[in-house]
Amino acid sequence: MKRLIETRIVNPLLEKYGLPAYKTTGAAGMDLLACIDAPVVIAGGKTLVIGSGLAVNIQDPGLMAVVASRSGLCLNSQVRVGQGLGIIDADYHGEIGVILHNDGVDDYTIQPGERIAQLLFVPVVQVTLKLVAEFTTLTDRGAGGFGHTGKH
Repeated sequence: MKRLIETRIVNPLLEKYGLPAYKTTGAAGMDLLACIDAPVVIAGGKTLVIGSGLAVNIQDPGLMAVVASRSGLCLNSQVRVGQGLGIIDADYHGEIGVILHNDGVDDYTIQPGERIAQLLFVPVVQVTLKLVAEFTTLTDRGAGGFGHTGKH
């Protein structure tokens, strides 16, 4: 099912690079582009924000956008979305900025128009927290945390 999402170009450079698009029919995310007019260097171990030139009006509080790393950029250059995933709430209308972090030791140069992250639209479920003294159901795992089931 496809939905229409109102979209604004907030940086005219994006007209030169083109709107984000799905690259294959089975793609979950569309690539966000570095909306910059000159190359930008992310030093090893450093973080910076790169504008996408794009703003969206999701309108539906049951939907959000997620900014995620591009696997090839992360694997080959150690550059990833800095906070893990970026959340774009339905009521945010500003430019989508991509926080990028260079986990490597070598500098990485972002080129104008380079595909730097993915934008995915996913459902949101808002809940009401109900404070209880004990949970009403039990599980085999219980409160078992990280590594509680072993390595093999």
